[in-house]
Amino acid sequence: MTTEEKLKHFLDVTVENANAKSVESIEEYKKGLEIVFENHKEDAKRKQALQIKLNEENLKKEKNTELSKQQLEIKKELGKKQEELKSLLFHEVENKLEEYMSTPEYDKYLIRHIKEAKAFAGDEEIQIYIDPADSEKQIALEAATGVQISLSEYGFHGGMRAVIRSKKILIDQSFETRLNEVKNDFSFNFD
Repeated sequence: MTTEEKLKHFLDVTVENANAKSVESIEEYKKGLEIVFENHKEDAKRKQALQIKLNEENLKKEKNTELSKQQLEIKKELGKKQEELKSLLFHEVENKLEEYMSTPEYDKYLIRHIKEAKAFAGDEEIQIYIDPADSEKQIALEAATGVQISLSEYGFHGGMRAVIRSKKILIDQSFETRLNEVKNDFSFNFD
C-alpha cells in the first residue's frame, strides 16, 4: 500500500470516525433538547394551570363581592320597604285607637284599669292621670271609680297612668307607651 493509499485510508477512517462521533453528538444534543423542551412544556403547563386557578379564584372573589353588594342593596331596600309598611301599619293602628277612644268599651277599659290601680295601691295614696283629650270623661270616671282623677299636663294618646309616690311606682296603661313597646318589638316575619 502506497503512502497515498495509506493517507486516503487514514482520511477515510478519520472522516468516518468523525462522522460517527458527529452523528452521535447530534443525537445526544437532540435528546438533550427534547428533555429541555419536555421540561419547558411541563413547566408551561404548570404555570398555565396555576394562572387558570388564580383567575378562577379571582373571579369567585369578584362574584362573591358583587353578590355581597347586591345582597346589601336588597337588604337595604327590604329594610326601607319594611319601615314604610311598619309606618303605614302603625298609622292605621293609631287611627283605630282614636276610633276606639270614642266607644263605650274605652270608658270600660279606663274604669277597669283605674280600679285595678286603686286595688294595687291598697291603703297607699295614689294619683290617677288621664289624657287631656279625655277631659270630658273625668267626672264620669270619678263617679264610676270613686277615685279622684287628674288631667295629665301632656298627652299620652289615651289610657291612664297612676303614681304611688310612697312606693315610687308608676302604673302606665297609656296607649302611647303600649304603642311604643309594640313598635320597638315589631318585626316582619317571613318564615
